[in-house]
Order: sequence, then structure tokens, then C-alpha cells
Amino acid sequence: MRFLPLLGGFVPLLGLVGAAPSCNHECNRACWTSRFNVNTDYENDWPVTGVTRKFDFEITEVDEWVGPDGHIKKGAMLINGGYPGPLIKADWGDRIEVTVTNRLKTNGTSMHWHGFHQLNSNNQDGVAGVTECPIVPGASRVYSFLATQHGTSWYHSHISSQYANGIVGPIQISGPSSYPYDTDLGVFPISDWYYDSAEHIVDRMMDPNDPFLKGVPGSPPPSNNILFNGMNIAPNGTGGEYARLKFTKNKRHRLRLVNTSADNTFVVSIVGHNMTVIETDFVPVEPYPVRQLYLTVGQRYDVVIKADQDVDSYWINATLSSTPLCGVSLNPYPAAIVSYEGADESRLPTNRGLPAIEQFCEDEVSAKPLTSRTAPKADFTNTKVDTLSVTLDVKEVNKGISKVLWAVDGSAIDVQWEKPTLEYVVEGNFTFPRQANIIKLPEAVKWSFWVIQNNSPSPHPMHLHGHDFLILGRSRFTANPLVDPGQPIFFDPAVDGPHLKFDNPTRRDTTVVPPFGWLVIAFEAGRNPGSWVFHCHIPWHMSQGLSVQFLERVDRINWVIPNLMPDLQKKCDDWREYADNDPGFKMRKVDSGI
Repeated sequence: MRFLPLLGGFVPLLGLVGAAPSCNHECNRACWTSRFNVNTDYENDWPVTGVTRKFDFEITEVDEWVGPDGHIKKGAMLINGGYPGPLIKADWGDRIEVTVTNRLKTNGTSMHWHGFHQLNSNNQDGVAGVTECPIVPGASRVYSFLATQHGTSWYHSHISSQYANGIVGPIQISGPSSYPYDTDLGVFPISDWYYDSAEHIVDRMMDPNDPFLKGVPGSPPPSNNILFNGMNIAPNGTGGEYARLKFTKNKRHRLRLVNTSADNTFVVSIVGHNMTVIETDFVPVEPYPVRQLYLTVGQRYDVVIKADQDVDSYWINATLSSTPLCGVSLNPYPAAIVSYEGADESRLPTNRGLPAIEQFCEDEVSAKPLTSRTAPKADFTNTKVDTLSVTLDVKEVNKGISKVLWAVDGSAIDVQWEKPTLEYVVEGNFTFPRQANIIKLPEAVKWSFWVIQNNSPSPHPMHLHGHDFLILGRSRFTANPLVDPGQPIFFDPAVDGPHLKFDNPTRRDTTVVPPFGWLVIAFEAGRNPGSWVFHCHIPWHMSQGLSVQFLERVDRINWVIPNLMPDLQKKCDDWREYADNDPGFKMRKVDSGI
């Protein structure tokens, strides 16, 4: 399908292509159909199969739920009664339709499809207070969008810190690959797990007088466990079981790694085996070998592993950093198991493997995308550089009441559940509250450059909705900024500008801004009208305000999204009526709301 750039983004020139026979097989994974392959520029061209994959999600709440490791979790929120939620599996070019029914007791909810660009469908992005009002308890909402990208991702609720209670699940969009493989092992999410409720954790993190780490306001708790595909033994050995994968000797296996955590980040390795990286987030890349991979919150890596070792069982390790700023867990050795066919699975692996190389929260920026993008260097050097400054503040929010907040340019985001950004837009009201943290990008397609200046010791996994971004450069990562913070490293265009990479750098939707340092990114603004949040993906920090909204081509939003006004306002009227009139309504909005 070909697309023509117009004033309001991109719209199709051709209609339905229809499902075509696939040429994808073990020896030629690069081919998809006679027209589409791994080198197809998926931002401008993709199949439309005419197939709709339908799913039904029911969100429920259990006050004290016996979790996968046998221990009770408070305030669990589950999809179809389990954790993680059901796999969404589709082919490149399929339409995905998910009916989300809210059976929570008093809470609203929403659902976000992480990493999907949602071209011309910003109202399907699922961010409460931005693209929609929350779904009322007892009500349903149908999300419908086209899988224009292929690869691996996940979905999660996007209202306060709710997803940390369990509202998450995997997504697999089958498509071409830059490297051959025999077997697709599917999505393998790795996540921290907390026995306490997310709401209680956020309450303490926002209270300057009751931090988890004495004397450090805003400090998070350690996770109680690390789960692999929703499974693990309890750290004290009292319950649960290891997650397991299966290898076939001398075969190549595709594994889809996702970090669905709230706070913990990992170095992932498989004892005795190398991995070949073929995709970062939704971006196909030139294959390259690694022994280990660092995954921050929200990141995905598709890898291929050749089963070239002895028939046996091996540990899959998720090693946490020595610095607590990358997350801390009460599980000292998080691991799953992969066993070769024919191995004795009654015995646990005995070889723990080589120690992981310490990365101090530094993620990978050497991947080379197959579909090249070059940001115009002249546009960066000839214009004023836009900077987003991140700070940790203690602010008085009411008389005598202070909160610990993460602010961007001095403002912690605070959205309105009862009046989301898109409702302002459909009403033609472009006077937004200051605390909405809206940055207007009104122009037609143009490269947008941003420096994120982190004035805190905490690294942040920054995630952009609606786009991938080019990682032009960043400052070094400090080994332990809590012990030896040194001086903040500020971006200097004269000194640092010449070292930025503009020609096809690593491109993805989530990356880490270093502690006391800077990150420079670029993306093509104007091609996807809507309000797209750019935020730290640690839900505690989201709740504390670390986000902005890029309001893109506001004059074209109504034009590119059919039936936006009636659909949005009906749901928002339902929410306003519920919030105002239901005597059982107990969901106090005590945080940012996103």
C-alpha cells in the first residue's frame, strides 16, 4: 500500500490489498510476500490483509491473590483471571480488535498498545486523560487498529501506576526477519513482581516523609521477585516453579524478549549460548552477535539462538545491576531454564555461567536499522536546540501537604481524566492547562530535535508514543551516581554537536537518559496528527509527573480520525457521570493520572 504525504499526515492511495501467499520459510525469513519483505519501509508501506483478529479482555481485581510464586499479592488486577494477559498474535497487516471490559470494583482503566505508531488513529492509543477518558467499571470499549509494524511488543493499562498490579500482556506480530531461524519460541516477557499494591507503593514514593530508603525521598522499594513469562519460584523457595523453554539440537530459535517491569532492568544471557540480535523494539536491524543484552523497562529485543551445545539444561539469567538505580530485587539470582529435547529435566542446571558484564543501566545504541533514516544535520545546527530538563522536586501541592514529583521544565504533568487532551481538540479549545505539559508541533512534516537533560542521579527509560526516534547521542553513564555524583554533564552544542550521529543511528521507541547527563533524539513530527506522550516508563515516575505531550498537527486531528467527536464524548460523558454521581466511587486521583 502506497502513501502520499498530505497536510494532515499520511493517507492511503490504494485500497485493500488482501492476504497474499507468504514466501516466508526457514531458509528465507527475509521474504514475506511477493511484494513485502524485511527491507520494506514499514513507516510508509505495509500489507493490508483484510483479516481482523478479535480478542476479549475482562479486567478483574483480587484484593489478595495467590501469585505465580505462591505468595499473596495485594490489589492484583488481572486480565481474564491471569497474569500475564493473553497473547495477541497477528500477522503484519492484520487489523487487531480488542474489547476491554472493566470489571474493577471502583477503578477506571484503559489499554495502550506499546510501540504501535497508530498512524491516523491517535484515539486508539489508550492513554487516560490524553486520548480518552477512563473506561467506567461495568462498561466496555473496543480498540481497533492496523498492525502496520511487525515484531514484538506488549500491551498495558495506561492510567496511573495501574499496570504494575498486573494489567499487562504480550504481542507478537509475525513478519519478515533479517536472519534465518527454524523455530519461533514466541514472546518471553521478563518482569519485576511486587507483593504490595502499586497504589500503596506510589503513595509512599510521593510522600517526602515516608520513603522506602531512609533519607532518599522518592526512592522505590525492591521487587519481591522476577517473573519469566509470569512464572518463577519464590526467592525463599516456598512456592512457584521455573519458567521453561525448549531447544532442538542444531536448530536456530527465535526468542522475543520484552521487559514489562515497573522498575527493574536486566542483563539477559543464556549460559553457554550467544544470541544474534535481529530487531530492536519494532525496528528490524542488521544482525549482530551478543553474549548478553541489557533491557530497560519497555524495551524489546528479538534474537536468534543456535542450539549448538550439549544436550542438557541451561540457565537463562536476568542479572540486575550493582547500582540500585537500575532497580533492586529480593531475588538475588533471577533465572529461567531452557532444556534441549532429550535432556533430563528433573535436574536443575548446575553451571551459573560467566558473570554478566556490568552496564550501569546503559542500553544498546549500536544497532543499525535496515530501513535507513538520516536526520538533517543542518536543521539541528542552524536552529535553537530544544531542551527538556528533568528534575526531582518536593513541592507543596496543598496547604501543609508536600509531594515528591518528577518535573519536566519545572512542571510535573497532571492530566484530567474527565477532560482528555483530545476532547479539548474536538471542541476547538486550544487553551490547555499548564500542568498538561503540552508541546505544540504545528508544522507539516519536519524533523524535531530534543535534548533531554537529566539533572538527577536516576536514569530514566524514555518512551515516545506515535513514533520511533533516532538516538543521535548521549553522555556517559556514571558507575554509581549516588556514591560519586560528580558534576552534572550538560549538553554543549559546540563540543558535543560534532559527535552526534545523524546518518542512520539506532532507532527505537524506548531508550535511557543517563543519570546527571543528556540524551539527544530526533523524530519526524507532522506525519502523525495527535497527542503523543513522551514519558519515563517507570510507572512510579509517570505517576510522579515525568512526561510531556507532543501535540502534533492539531489542525488535522479531527480530519484524519473518523467519528472522533461522538465516540470520545460519549465515553467521557459516561466517566463524568460515574465520577460525579456514583457513591461508591473511591478512585482518588492522587497522582499525574497517566
